[in-house]
Amino acid sequence: MVEFRNVSYTYPNGQHALSHVNLKIEDNEFAFVVGANGAGKSTLIKLILRELNATEGEVIVNGFNLSKMKQRKIPKLRRTIGVVFQDFRLIPNMTVYDNVAFALRVIDAPTKYIRSRVPYVISLVGLTAKAKSYPNDLSGGEQQRVALARALVNDPQLIIADEPTGNVDPARSFEIVDLLKAINECGTTVMMVTHQHELVRYFGGRIININTGAIVFDEIIAGSAALDDETEGGE
Repeated sequence: MVEFRNVSYTYPNGQHALSHVNLKIEDNEFAFVVGANGAGKSTLIKLILRELNATEGEVIVNGFNLSKMKQRKIPKLRRTIGVVFQDFRLIPNMTVYDNVAFALRVIDAPTKYIRSRVPYVISLVGLTAKAKSYPNDLSGGEQQRVALARALVNDPQLIIADEPTGNVDPARSFEIVDLLKAINECGTTVMMVTHQHELVRYFGGRIININTGAIVFDEIIAGSAALDDETEGGE
């Protein structure tokens, strides 16, 4: 669960990034977070990851009260969160397998577990045939699926997808969201930050719109995909 209780954040230069935000995302939810550049989306993510600490209010993530968290507990929090970035952030001289395994090796996971978990997660994102390939040999969509596998490999409670479709072509964008939806249906909470409104309109669901540091819209809408399904079902 992610909960913001009357949260504000002001940067050291005096810039007010978030103002009195109240937000609750329950376990197993899928939520789109939308807003223009500078609206406060990045600050929201940094607060969830405890890269920043709220100026005012409380942030609760996966049972951790981040406002009262000691520095030494931050790694434990971050192991419950998988993050997918727009720019993939893959290690170019590592294969797909090793890029995904790296997330487990840095936390000293047992070798036996790595050998079973990594191929399984790679298969979930449909890249078994590419396990020995390097990032430069992959398409943008394939690289993003590797990044998603790396975020999944620790079996996190929450996945934050930060503009995950920003560097892939439109057709692959829908595939990435489909994959995130499938992961969500397996029980993982997903927050997807995006500026691609056509994706939001198509998939629908919970839409959280941030503008100048405040939540101005938080509703569940029917996407055109669901409407299309209903039309087909009625024929």
